Amino acid sequence: MPSQLNTGDISKIDQDRLVQSGIDLDMENRCGSYLQMNQDVVHAECRQEGIEVLSYKQAMERYNGLKEYNWVAVSPEKDEITKYVAAQKDPKGYVIIAHAGTNNILPIQACLYLGHEQIQHVHNIIIAEEGAELHIISGCTSGAHVGKGAAHYGVSEFYVKKNAKISFTMIHTWTENIEVFPRSASIVEENGVFLSNYVCMQPVQKIQMYPTATLKGENSVARFSSIVIATPTSFMDIGSRAILEGKGSSAELITRAITKGGTIISRGHIQGKTAGTRGHLECKGLILNDGIIYAIPEIEGSVVGTELSHEAAVGKLAQDEIEYLMSRGLDEDEATATIIRGFLDVKIVGLPEALQKQIDASIDVAEKAGF
Repeated sequence: MPSQLNTGDISKIDQDRLVQSGIDLDMENRCGSYLQMNQDVVHAECRQEGIEVLSYKQAMERYNGLKEYNWVAVSPEKDEITKYVAAQKDPKGYVIIAHAGTNNILPIQACLYLGHEQIQHVHNIIIAEEGAELHIISGCTSGAHVGKGAAHYGVSEFYVKKNAKISFTMIHTWTENIEVFPRSASIVEENGVFLSNYVCMQPVQKIQMYPTATLKGENSVARFSSIVIATPTSFMDIGSRAILEGKGSSAELITRAITKGGTIISRGHIQGKTAGTRGHLECKGLILNDGIIYAIPEIEGSVVGTELSHEAAVGKLAQDEIEYLMSRGLDEDEATATIIRGFLDVKIVGLPEALQKQIDASIDVAEKAGF
């Protein structure tokens, strides 16, 4: 039988916030779990044969520093955030390794909980070796009463080897006092697939992130999907980037953004460096209340034979659609919620059903809260 997560020091209210972030406290539908509360590693295990969930410290000791992967996809000199994380004498975070040919049907969950400390810092390394398939849900949350000035610094490195696949679904449930600075990058080899899904539909003071996938291998694939809602106090500077180096590599960057008064800067960049590559970038935004959505799509081709496209649209709810649904028996609030739900309904190709359900559940929570 799966063991429950040890959440004894977390209040019932904050345990509910963990559940909203996709964390299964009973471990019934997870094959492994990592839980970090503030800077304390509480839980790190995996029951799936051939897959390891380790603390960063454990992994460095067991694998002689993981020199092939440690600070390779992300440079420690990238910016002030990475410099801060790299300078820590007692680094925290997790390392997840799917050894060659393994596959986890039930996802691994990684929970990062900020309860009372001013800064939580992590350095995560995720590796899918040749022919492996690895599915992870990362639930990041803070206590409901965390004070102003608190911040989360997260560095994550992903390595997708030949014929391997990683799907990584990150659900953020912060508060209006938290600033969040994820720094992540992935390297994808021949026939590798990297799926990155990001959901943030609760208040946050600031998020700044720009994950990058480098598609080095022939026929490698990356797909980024983001669903975000900015409340009046939120500032979100988000985006994703794909560098197409391998022949036949392809990328798709999809964002759905809603502002209820906050600011969203949605960035996207696809660089085609090799012939026979394809990429598409799409950002669609809705302004429900006065706020800002600033879409910055970039496509950059430097060779003959790369095919890149982008689409960006920002607007409001269509009154005729609301009136049509009202004519079918819905009141105005129900009609509005139905249209918004459809707008956010992004089905992700290749995502396990368990993770798609978790994304749908997060949208349900936001819908009940009135988006």
